Parts: sequence; C-alpha cells; structure tokens
Amino acid sequence: MVSKQIIKLVKSLEMKKNRQREGLFVAEGPKVTGDLLRCYEPVRLIATREWSGFDEAAARYNNRGGRHDGSDVLVEATPDELRRTSFLQHPQQVTGLFRIPEPCPPDISLPRNELCLALDGVQDPGNMGTIIRIADWFGIRTIFCSHDSADVYNPKVVQATMGSIARVKIVPVDLPSFIDSLNGTVPVYGTLLDGEDIYRQTLSSAGLIVMGNEGRGLSDAVRQRISHRLFIPSYSSGPGAESLNVAIATAVVVAEFRRRG
Repeated sequence: MVSKQIIKLVKSLEMKKNRQREGLFVAEGPKVTGDLLRCYEPVRLIATREWSGFDEAAARYNNRGGRHDGSDVLVEATPDELRRTSFLQHPQQVTGLFRIPEPCPPDISLPRNELCLALDGVQDPGNMGTIIRIADWFGIRTIFCSHDSADVYNPKVVQATMGSIARVKIVPVDLPSFIDSLNGTVPVYGTLLDGEDIYRQTLSSAGLIVMGNEGRGLSDAVRQRISHRLFIPSYSSGPGAESLNVAIATAVVVAEFRRRG
C-alpha cells in the first residue's frame, strides 16, 4: 500500500524548489527507471506487480533491512495508487525516486579530446530531455547548461531523456565565464543565422558546440564568444520554415560532426 505521505512527496517533486529541498527527482516507467537503477541506488520504488523488475527489486532492496527509517525501498502499488503518483497521462508500472547527484566543482573543465555540448537558455523541458537523449546516442558524455536553462531533473525532462540522463553528465555553469576559461584552447561552435554553411566548414572531432534558446537563439554574451559560426541551410524551394526546433538542430549538427569523424 502506498501511503498518502509518499504520494504527497512524489507529487511535490514537480516543483524545482521541492526537488532542491528534498534532493530528489522522479523517474517513471520500466525503461527510464531501469536505466537509472543501473547507475543509482533508489530512494523509493513504487510499482505494480505488472512490472517485470518487481521480484528482482524486492529481493535486492527489501531483504537487506530496507531504508534507514525501517520502511522498504520497494512499495507495491495498485494501478490507482500508481496513477496518483504519476505525472504521465498513462502511468507505466513503476515510479522511482532517486537522489540528485552532487553538483560538479566550480572549477570544472572541458574534457580533453572530447566533443561536448553547451545549452544557452534552452527552456522547454521536452527539448532539454531530447537533447540529452541525442547526446547519449552520439556519444557525447557532457553537457554544460547555462543557469537559465530548464532544470534537468524536472519530471518532463527526465521522461524525455528515456533513460539517457543516467549516462550523460549535466554541468550547470555561467556559460560566458566558462567559455572564457577555455582561453581559446578549443574551438567553440555556435549555430547562428549569419553563420557559414555547416556542410562547407571544417569541423573538429573535439570542442564545444553551443545551442541557443528556442526563441532568441544564442545570448549576446555567448554569441560574442563563438569562434566558429555555423548555419544549417534550408533546402526548401518555397518560403519554407523560418527555423528548426533546437533539439532537431542539435541532432543535425552533432550528426555532421560525427560523420566527419
């Protein structure tokens, strides 16, 4: 049985201030929760018997004394109880609570000889989650996010990553200051309407790719720090779309970098 206290806690984590206070975030469904379980110890698992991982989770987490307060990590739920803990229109067998990882040190540096992403004010949770998933697919292990970007532990972001949040490191930074700290040692790429055709530019196998806000693109402070300005050309014969969704644009850009090797 899922207590009212547990349901209240889960639902409270929809708000960033509550996630920060509790140090917890929510994952839902066998895929997302399963991927996180490979990397993190759960604080709580709320699941119906329908979940294929139920018996394994019960044996792994509930037969070792449970939580520090004497309760079990895994709590069996009825479909109605699971629905009451869910942020999804159609709940998916299991809801997991996990601890938000400790923040990276303030002197974090760009990993050497790697291609990394930076997000400048990407605010839509769906876009944020999709970009994390794209990074995972293309082997990008680190994303630097400006402080005005969407909270990566928002339930909608976590869900959109489809488990990739377990494999991609997210680093909040003051983006202009972070780029300055690179001291011109690596190329900094940015997508801009006045950039040069990405398919005609020389692209490196390591560096930083910066993607901007859904409406305004890159901020002025970041724009000034871009060393390589990229543009994705349109091949529409008519008026066409004005721009690409930032997640789609990220996929196009990263795919071209990886294609060049």
